[in-house]
Amino acid sequence: MTPAAQHDQKALEQVVERALALARGGGATAAEAAVGVSTGLSVTVRLGEVETLEYQRDRSLGVTVYAGHRKGSASTANLTPAAIEETVRKALSIASFTADDQYAGLPEAELMADRLPDLDLSHPWELEAPQAVELARRCEAAGLAHDARIRNSEGASVATHRKLRVFGNSHGFVGGYPSTSHSVSCVVVGQDQGDMQRDYWYTAARDWRALEDVELVGRKAAEKAVGRLGAGKLSTRKAPVLFAPELARGLIGNFTGAIGGGAQYRRSSFLLDASGQQVFPEAISLIERPHLRGALGSAPFDGEGVATRDRELVIDGVLDGYLLDSYSARKLGLVTTGNAGGVHNLVVQGHMLDPKTLLRKLGTGLFVTEMMGHGVNPVTGDYSRGAAGFWVEGGELARPVHEITVAGNLRQMYLGIIALGDDVDTRGAIHCGSLLIDEMTIAGD
Repeated sequence: MTPAAQHDQKALEQVVERALALARGGGATAAEAAVGVSTGLSVTVRLGEVETLEYQRDRSLGVTVYAGHRKGSASTANLTPAAIEETVRKALSIASFTADDQYAGLPEAELMADRLPDLDLSHPWELEAPQAVELARRCEAAGLAHDARIRNSEGASVATHRKLRVFGNSHGFVGGYPSTSHSVSCVVVGQDQGDMQRDYWYTAARDWRALEDVELVGRKAAEKAVGRLGAGKLSTRKAPVLFAPELARGLIGNFTGAIGGGAQYRRSSFLLDASGQQVFPEAISLIERPHLRGALGSAPFDGEGVATRDRELVIDGVLDGYLLDSYSARKLGLVTTGNAGGVHNLVVQGHMLDPKTLLRKLGTGLFVTEMMGHGVNPVTGDYSRGAAGFWVEGGELARPVHEITVAGNLRQMYLGIIALGDDVDTRGAIHCGSLLIDEMTIAGD
């Protein structure tokens, strides 16, 4: 961390400590505070012209106080001493009106992060607006020039953000760390004999030097759009379905939602009380690795200051527990798992196949590359979403298809996974390759 960054973090730590001292002085039995400062630049270019150019600078302070088991929260974007004092006063006032909740309160003190490992999360990109515009233009131009059938563009974007967050509570914990995120994306439109198809690609990373080349992003978007030209429909049938990595991540996201503490204590999950049960095939495990250096989902502590730790969440297909913050853990009679705010690098493991081998294993079926709509019932697990992609025959892409629906039940879909791809998508907190499911209903004509 640079001396300037260290100075900024020290200043934010003093804001947190001031808020906590005021809360204790105001009669709070416990308190927590989080302060963050973020800056960013994003630009979008369409057909060579700048469409949007945004600079962003935000700051915020959130304070939560407890009067016994009564909770009050308030926030502000003003970090002056007077504003901090007023925010704490508002939180204390709110707590005086709320009802007792025996499950409300801070996590146990012994669970706080006692050391903060350097996870290599901060790589500022000294990118000025003219440079960002040029990169976006190069990205879009590569997409438009890739194939004569690429006739239009919905734009290329370049974005860079940096953030410094400090959290503390009345257990004496105060910790913070800087982080960055950068991305490049492109959306183009292909046209051939009256048929039009759009598609996209993007790259994202903590370190701007790890981003894919901007021209490559544009070409990948164009390749995907051209590949979908001439798409047709399918008749209704049942068949194996292969989900591309970026869509497979969403399926695993449905799983994490179902095993979240909130869904469990509210009794609103299709995986209710599933701990100890077989939820995936024996060949599949899910592990959480919050300390992967430079990963987008890495964090030394969760949203409550609880230390994050490696965890085997699904072992040989068997669920080993839930994703809990301190409140949901108390409601369930358990202990927080350090997941306030979500998962931290959840990695899907198993015997992985390369994309060509995966298509051969699919044989004849559907390869889904895009999904539409939100047809997922979190209580029953019923799954029905619009889809587009390719019909596969003999392990080879046969023709593009669209305007279809894929349907099933998530619990059966997870148990029906018969293969994983080695094309792992790490552009988020879930790391997953393609997923091949033995059978789903495909609704078409």
